[in-house]
Amino acid sequence: MSAGSKPESSNVTTAVQPEIPAGQQALFVDVLRLLEAYRLRYVVSGAFAMREHTGICRETKDLDLFLPAEHVPQTLAVLKKQGFRCEVCDPVWLAKAHRGDFFIDLITGMSNAAIVVDESWIDRSYPAVVFDVPTRVLAPEELIASKLFVSRRERFDGADIAHIIYGTHGKLDWDRLLQLTGDHWEVLLWSLVLFRYVYPGQTDYVPRPLWDDLLGRFTQAVRHPDPRAPFRGSLVDENMFAIDLRDWGLENILQKNREHRLAELGELSKVFCDPNAVPSEDAVR
Repeated sequence: MSAGSKPESSNVTTAVQPEIPAGQQALFVDVLRLLEAYRLRYVVSGAFAMREHTGICRETKDLDLFLPAEHVPQTLAVLKKQGFRCEVCDPVWLAKAHRGDFFIDLITGMSNAAIVVDESWIDRSYPAVVFDVPTRVLAPEELIASKLFVSRRERFDGADIAHIIYGTHGKLDWDRLLQLTGDHWEVLLWSLVLFRYVYPGQTDYVPRPLWDDLLGRFTQAVRHPDPRAPFRGSLVDENMFAIDLRDWGLENILQKNREHRLAELGELSKVFCDPNAVPSEDAVR
């Protein structure tokens, strides 16, 4: 949009369910029914979880399924047996299953390895129906956590987080959110400050003790900065902060995070890293 031009309308957020191509919907339905039939551990995220918690509908090119990394091999094997073309795009966090022009994402955490999906994400999920298939979607707390680091130049999920807080009237397990964010609590505070700016009349949707806690921590951090604290820009946007690493020689904490995560995955990461190691049909029970 050029300076002085009129803002264009957007279909990114709407209360009306957009039309989804028949082939794409059929793929989504087939995948959900298949995973339910095999009783695999997963939970739906993305556009469908947003709709459940906020009423916001949006076009989506894929179906986002969150699951612990240890469940990915069997899930890929089940999908491969049914004719899907499977690939591991990044062993730290992402695999895909394709059929024709459409695909699903199997997500095991954030690409920066700052937040990792575990069994509790499945245990805390909410019952839902997606295209007439009974399934489960991420709880709002995990949905917020999944969006905290989506803050790149080309995509920013801060509006989604604000909408989740607004849509739930702040009736969230805030202790759970603090647990999920851990050392990255400042990113949560950043999102809450944005919420407060967008919805000043609903500031009390965020409990006062939480404001006091996070702002107190922030004040202490500002008053007593740690000169040894690592540069963290690459966790926010590895492209926009690449110059800090490449030209200015700052610490690459993103690389360290990812290496640590791969070490945690152990033998499982070797399977993920081998493009020919997608489990065979014989691996399916």
